[in-house]
Amino acid sequence: MYEQSFPNKRFKKTLEFLENAVAPPAKVLDLGVANPFSKIMKDHNYDVTNTLGEDLDVDTNAVKSNEYDLVTAFEIFEHLIAPYNVLKDIKASKLVATVPLNLWFANAYRSKTDMRDRHYHEFEDWQFDWLLEKAGWKIKKTEKWTNPVKQLGFRPLLRTFTPRYYAVYAER
Repeated sequence: MYEQSFPNKRFKKTLEFLENAVAPPAKVLDLGVANPFSKIMKDHNYDVTNTLGEDLDVDTNAVKSNEYDLVTAFEIFEHLIAPYNVLKDIKASKLVATVPLNLWFANAYRSKTDMRDRHYHEFEDWQFDWLLEKAGWKIKKTEKWTNPVKQLGFRPLLRTFTPRYYAVYAER
């Protein structure tokens, strides 16, 4: 169903990580507006509610509800100036998050057309772990994976074996 092409490889790896961490049916608050992956979660029997596009740096009310078993954040925290505030305010007892890892051979992502689509942070794994722990989370499981691209060159070669995504399952 999910090929090895982008973003399908990433979706496949993310779904495997999620299902191994928290099996469906779980009541999930997915940070970010409805997206292709929130549909995939629904198709795999998760009860998913998305946030509404509010600026989570300013308004963390969406994560302060006790009605969810799990909060998911797939490539969200790198877009926030202060991800600590959201992580600290989450009331759910479980968190599954992915973040892009900082690549020494590439600059942080910055869209030239969408001012909101930029990365304030691209983490090293230890930095994201530290952020989670400081916000009161206990890391239970982690995984990294690559994001190869079908191009020629030195950077595309490096992407075949350098992890790009970091997934974390944590509990309070």
